[in-house]
Amino acid sequence: MTLYPNRPANTSLPVLVDTKAYLSCPPIVLTNTLLTIWEIALRDKPFCIRTHRRYTKEIIETNCTDKRMTWPDRPDQIPALQIDPVAITHEGHYRCEVATPDGNFQNNYHLRVLVAPEMTLFQSENRTAVCKAAAGRPAARISWTPAGDCVPEHKDWGNGTVTVQSTCHWADGNVSIVSCSVSHETGNWSQSLELNQIQGGGGAATGTGVGVRSHRQHHILAARPRSQDVVHAEHAGGHP
Repeated sequence: MTLYPNRPANTSLPVLVDTKAYLSCPPIVLTNTLLTIWEIALRDKPFCIRTHRRYTKEIIETNCTDKRMTWPDRPDQIPALQIDPVAITHEGHYRCEVATPDGNFQNNYHLRVLVAPEMTLFQSENRTAVCKAAAGRPAARISWTPAGDCVPEHKDWGNGTVTVQSTCHWADGNVSIVSCSVSHETGNWSQSLELNQIQGGGGAATGTGVGVRSHRQHHILAARPRSQDVVHAEHAGGHP
């Protein structure tokens, strides 16, 4: 694939919170690079500009106070941007522009920060169960097997995380075991419990199944040691 000046490559990049993100610049031969500029636009933050001049090795940073954003190596060797660890406040727009004698080349990113929800399942009263996916970003989706008479609830925490809850009742006495499934960009979870007759007006039920999580590893790398949780963003392409 050939790169053309002034034709930016645009990428929507989902990243799991508390992991490491690595954003690359256009794949330009470094000896052809005159100037590398990172422009970072985050909500409620001043516009940050990081500039590196190859021949003078000068680095200029304007309104860039977040110490979690760094050059991962010498910018004259790898002019990428590293965020470690990623926080919810890092969601926004990032652009790397590389100036060469042949023109300017850009990589644009929309960084989306994801938070995995915490799933719980319990019985609240006779033949009624509550399934909750707490503080996910974006909101998780809840489904039941078998289907019951369900009432959904949503609570927005103001930072983009959302708690989703579903309360279901099964009038059919033939239904003894119910399963709740939670779907999210960071993974899928499923738990089951046995509907018990509760004495004394309420109590917790005993789950008959252990929550099982299966990962969808597109850009998201979850449930590994943090030192290995790195999201690399690179655009395929050849030299100009």
